[in-house]
This record gives sequence, structure tokens and C-alpha cells, in this order.
Amino acid sequence: MPGPTSDPAADPGTAGGAATAAEVPPPRRGRHDGGPAATATRTRRGNKAGRGTASWRRIVPQALVVAFLAGGTSAFVAADKAVRLTVDGEPRTLHTFADDVDELLRAEGLGVGPHDLVAPARAADLDDGDEIVVRYGRPLQLTLDGQRRQLWTTADTVEGALRQLGVRAEGAYLSAPRTAPVPRGGLTLNVRTERSVTFMADGRERTIRTNAATVQEALDQAGISLHAQDTTSVPPGSFPRDGQTVTVLRITGTREVREERIPYETEKVRDDALFAGTEVVERVGRPGARRVTYSLRSVNGVRQKPRRIAEETLREPVSQLVRVGTRPLPDSVAGADGLDWGALAHCESGGRASATDASGTYGGLYQFDVQTWQSLGGSGSPQAASGTEQTYRAKKLYVQRGASPWPHCGRRLYR
Repeated sequence: MPGPTSDPAADPGTAGGAATAAEVPPPRRGRHDGGPAATATRTRRGNKAGRGTASWRRIVPQALVVAFLAGGTSAFVAADKAVRLTVDGEPRTLHTFADDVDELLRAEGLGVGPHDLVAPARAADLDDGDEIVVRYGRPLQLTLDGQRRQLWTTADTVEGALRQLGVRAEGAYLSAPRTAPVPRGGLTLNVRTERSVTFMADGRERTIRTNAATVQEALDQAGISLHAQDTTSVPPGSFPRDGQTVTVLRITGTREVREERIPYETEKVRDDALFAGTEVVERVGRPGARRVTYSLRSVNGVRQKPRRIAEETLREPVSQLVRVGTRPLPDSVAGADGLDWGALAHCESGGRASATDASGTYGGLYQFDVQTWQSLGGSGSPQAASGTEQTYRAKKLYVQRGASPWPHCGRRLYR
């Protein structure tokens, strides 16, 4: 009776036996076949071949995934850039995927305005290793040598701002130290540059370098003093300009009080009771008086025109009132028109209507006395009347008394 076999192929119930049976050809007769050991060897080789095929099937997809990931990592690394960003002097190195400067600034939350400095320009392309500088603009309220201006600077110190604006700081007065910061909110700065000023004083010329705020301050630096009424050719409180020449005026002076006459005015009133051309003084004018104080000055030894500094009225003037005749003169006086009145007037007064004798009793062309003149209808004094009126009244006198009022010259009427 045969015993149990050790060949797996003899057990059709195992998977290995089924596989081996399918793959191994029928046994051949000979010395190398038919044994259990040979059958086992063939079975082990078949199993190893099956396992190798399955391993390759797993390795190929994994290799493809690894290759894909390796390519993506290379692209990722290529897009990343290491750049140096300096903002207001503070540098830092960072990694970015930005393509240009503007994109980098946005990514970093750095807003820039028209007064800010960005280098390179915001539209410039960004490459690995680039350096980007941002300086923020700062408002600067600058008073330079008395002139006030509103400016912007990207410097963060007073010295840097002055250098950026081209202001010479050597020897200048600064309201803030050179090392003082210029904050983002701005700074008010007063600068007085060093200037050359020449003083002409007491016959001498002195030139100094100064950053003084006023001419008076520069005078003090030059060792020149002003006394009493002394002053300068420009206001002592004015700003000294570069190259300016200032003359010191040494002033001495006194006061003088004078009493002066106030002239009166003349008021004229029309009067139809008087013949035209006749004027009669109704009220004699009287001048007034005032007390005037003058300042008498000498500047650098030269006497100046007196200057009125005070005035007091002592007496008000009284205006003169004059009546002016408007009545038309008659054309003639019957019985006296044909006589030579010009010859009579020349003999009596030299033909002068305003003539008066040495005693002041007689006046006019025909040397009337006041009483006779007024008896003929005249007003005031005869010499104040017009020549025409005087001739008219002389004719009236002739009609009344003939040539007797002119005992020496009356015969001239008849030539």
C-alpha cells in the first residue's frame, strides 16, 4: 500500500499546487526527473518569478509620482527670490514670489505716496538678490534767512535734510541740532546761514561774518553801540542780508520853540449897492498866532531841516470880509464927459488908482479925501475903488463944484 507523498503537486487542494500544475509541463523520464526534490525546486522558482512581476507593477507608478513632485519643487524654488528691503534705513532680508517692486511693496503692506522715494522704480522687475530702498517723505516747514517755505524731505535727520536741500549749514544757526531726527509727522526748522555784513560807523568800516537775526544783533557782535537818538540806515530790527552795507547814524539834536503867525482868510460878499469893480472891506482881517516846537537834528555832523513835532494855537485868526460891487456903472455924466480926465489923474496921482498921499488923507486917481468920496456915494476909501468908479465920482464932483477941488491940476481938464 503506498504512503503519503511530500510533493505539493500531488495535493490538488492547494493554490500552489494548482499554479504549478498549470505552468509546469508533464514530467520526462530520466535520471533527473520524477523525484520529490526536483519537483519542490521547480515550484520555488515559479513563486519567485510571480513575486518579482508584482513588485515592478508597484514601483513604476511610485517612481512616476516622485519624478512629478521633483519637477514641481524645482519650479517652486525657481519662483522664490531672496531680496534685501531697506525702509528708512532699517534693512531686512526676505523671500518673495513678487514679480516687480510694486507687488513686493503691496505684499509687505508698504504704502508709498508722491513725496516718498522708492529705488529702483516701482515698475522695475524683481530678481533674486535685488536690493530695494524705501524712504518716506517728511514735511519740513523751513524758515531760511527769514523766508518761510513748506518743503518735503526723505532725510531722517536735520543734517541730512539740509544737505538734501542744498543749504549750507557751516556757521549757520539751527533751531534744532544737526543730529535731531526728522519725524514722519514733520518738523519746523529755523535756519539762519552765515552772512557777510559791513558796518560804516564813526568814519570806520567793519565787515563781520554773522548768523544774527537782526541788524541790532549784528551790531552788538561787531562791538558797535547805539546811544540816545542814534540809529541805522536800515531798521535795527530788520534781517541783515549777505553783502549788505549798513551805515550807523550818530544823531544829536535839540528842541526849539517858535511863535508863528496864522494867516487870516478873506471872505467876499456880492453887493449890488456898489458899482462893478468896487470892493469895500467890511471887516478887517486879523492874523492868529501859534506856538510851534521844532526838532533840530544833526546826523553825522550834518544839520538837518527842522522837523515840527508839536503845535499849540494861541489865538485864532479873524477872516476879512469884503463887499464886491455888482451894480453897473453909468456910461456918462452930463456936463463932464468931454473933459480930459486922464490928464487930471496923471497930474494928481501919476495915473495910479491906488495912490495915497504921504499923510494918508487923500487917495485914488483924483486924490479924494474920505469924506468927499462918501458924500459922492462912494464906500470905504477912494483908493480901494476901481479907476472907472473914481472917474465917475470925480465927474459928479466936477458938476457940483467945477475944477475947484483940484486947484493946481484942474486946468489940465481943458487941454
